[in-house]
Amino acid sequence: MSTTGVDVLRVPQDDLFWQDNYEPVTETDAELLRIVEGADLPALLAALAAATGDTSALSPELRPPLTPVDTVNHPHGGMSEDQQDRGRQLALAGLRRLRDERITSVDTLPGAVVTSILEYLANGHRDWIGMLKHELDLAPDKGGAPGWQYDDVAPDRPFSVLIVGSGVAGIAAAYRFAQAGVPFTIIEAGECLGGTWQKNRYPGVRLDTPTFGYSYSFAQRPDWPHQFAEGHEIREYLETVARKAGLSERIEFGSRLVRAEWDEAAGMWVATTRTRDGAERTRRFNAVVSATGQLDIPNIPDFPGRDSFTGVAMHSQNWDESVDWRGKRVAVIGTGASAYQIVPAIVDDVESMVVFQRSAPWMLPAPAYHEGMTDTFAWLVRKVPHYAQWFRLWVTLLGIPGRFHTVRAEEDWPAAPLSVSQKNQEVRDELVYRLAEQFAGHPELLRHAVPGYPPGAKRMLRDNGVWARALTAEQTQLETSPIREFTPGGIVTEDGTEHNVDIVIYATGFRPSEYLEGITIVGREGREIHDFWQGDARAYNGVTVPGFPNFFMVYGPNVGGVVAGSLHFMLERASEYSLKAVREVLERRVTALDVKPAALDRFVEWVDQENRRMAWGQPYVRTWYQNGCGRVSQIWPFTNVEYWNVTESVRPEDYDFLP
Repeated sequence: MSTTGVDVLRVPQDDLFWQDNYEPVTETDAELLRIVEGADLPALLAALAAATGDTSALSPELRPPLTPVDTVNHPHGGMSEDQQDRGRQLALAGLRRLRDERITSVDTLPGAVVTSILEYLANGHRDWIGMLKHELDLAPDKGGAPGWQYDDVAPDRPFSVLIVGSGVAGIAAAYRFAQAGVPFTIIEAGECLGGTWQKNRYPGVRLDTPTFGYSYSFAQRPDWPHQFAEGHEIREYLETVARKAGLSERIEFGSRLVRAEWDEAAGMWVATTRTRDGAERTRRFNAVVSATGQLDIPNIPDFPGRDSFTGVAMHSQNWDESVDWRGKRVAVIGTGASAYQIVPAIVDDVESMVVFQRSAPWMLPAPAYHEGMTDTFAWLVRKVPHYAQWFRLWVTLLGIPGRFHTVRAEEDWPAAPLSVSQKNQEVRDELVYRLAEQFAGHPELLRHAVPGYPPGAKRMLRDNGVWARALTAEQTQLETSPIREFTPGGIVTEDGTEHNVDIVIYATGFRPSEYLEGITIVGREGREIHDFWQGDARAYNGVTVPGFPNFFMVYGPNVGGVVAGSLHFMLERASEYSLKAVREVLERRVTALDVKPAALDRFVEWVDQENRRMAWGQPYVRTWYQNGCGRVSQIWPFTNVEYWNVTESVRPEDYDFLP
């Protein structure tokens, strides 16, 4: 307990899943060789170097080249056969050392050792090292946790923060503020924490990014069961993180923010919250952190006659678990990420299914999409100290360059609008070839399964063959004629076909560009934030907005990544940037800080210029990455490293400090 009465969160190595000791290695050389042959070599070599303290084997000649990924990941980061052979010999020797020297634990590493290992993994990219240390438990300067305490900076100054939302972003913000001992209140409109992972419970829900890249740097779970985690696993993970951090009991559930107004005279936000029964409560806070997410507001098209349908209708986010689809006639509207998971999950049990498609999805090959972690991986997690953390770091590192090279547009590219560059066309050709294999014998379906836009212009899904199998099933019909109207018994398309169905599933996505929808935010001079945006949400570093002092957004405009990077990293950095801004206010003994319009304009132009170079930024592309004004307001077009750089400090010249 601090002197101000606020509990300070203290976590060893800034990792809620930190483990001091591991099982001893007792296997024979032959058994160890089998382990090595099934391991991801760069991660294993890094873990062994850390455990033994010997980095001499990590020579420049052995560095993974990080070969750019077009569609399918290159094993071991693109290491050559010779590199792999040498790497296996070294890994076997390292495992023998763990066994023979009985090494079962590793503590914080010397800085030189960390740098040597990171240079090996990053193939010499020194500019990545700062960002990578943020993710590395064993680095002496890990860098995510605040290096200051509210008690020390402003012990006599009352200061309180409102955190809105308890999903992935809200938990990240609450964790960092708790570490600094800054007083906060966290509210959640629902009855449970977890945000989108609490709401989305439809059949087949799971990650479409590798599990180990979808976790916090401060909560590095080592024993994930699936390579692409199922929805309940992510939900349980978030609940565990909140419980371990002592955040669960601090959340006000069933409390929705409806209005926040800046009181200029008092220098505080006046926040009005509303419970489910309509009761309102007004409180004052020095700062507000919005962590309301992007994929939260369901998009249900207003089809004529929609309310006349007498069957069951539900959006994927509002799945009714009491509904039994087995033996029923089911309509699924949409072919995006949720439809891609729902359709294969239920197709075998329905009487019939009609899938309404507006545009086909591009899908990246992912043969292991539904597979668990391997036995080899489980052994390494148990017996090689911090192997899971090194593997997570390796996954994060591979995501830095991502697939940007496949979506950058070439000026006056002749194959537009089907592709944007030579490399993009190569990706298209490869994916079309794969679709042709999957839809062999179904030429009409293949014609509709090939998207009419460039790969990467919209969210790309994960393909292990189940989508094609579901669409080619005898009981499935793909409908591409637009919906004209609903009837009491079903849906009529523009070509006059009537589909009689019992259940309609809206897999129609969300309205991600409508930031802070349903919340009134009134800043300085009585200006409301939506009036300021005029349909085009903008925030400096995705966090601060001119005219709205001490108001911070986590997962704000232009913070999402789609072909590279880690979302959790972005959310943590936005949270840490918000906390750094609070520290500036406290240390300067000012009321608030307010970002300058010129700083926002400079940031937006920088981001817009790069987004215009991408497939999703081309004038002939229509995607949910764009808002109603046509600007790409959701996507971060750079790597995690650039976001690390821009959020590393609060630049005083970019802010006005209010007395």
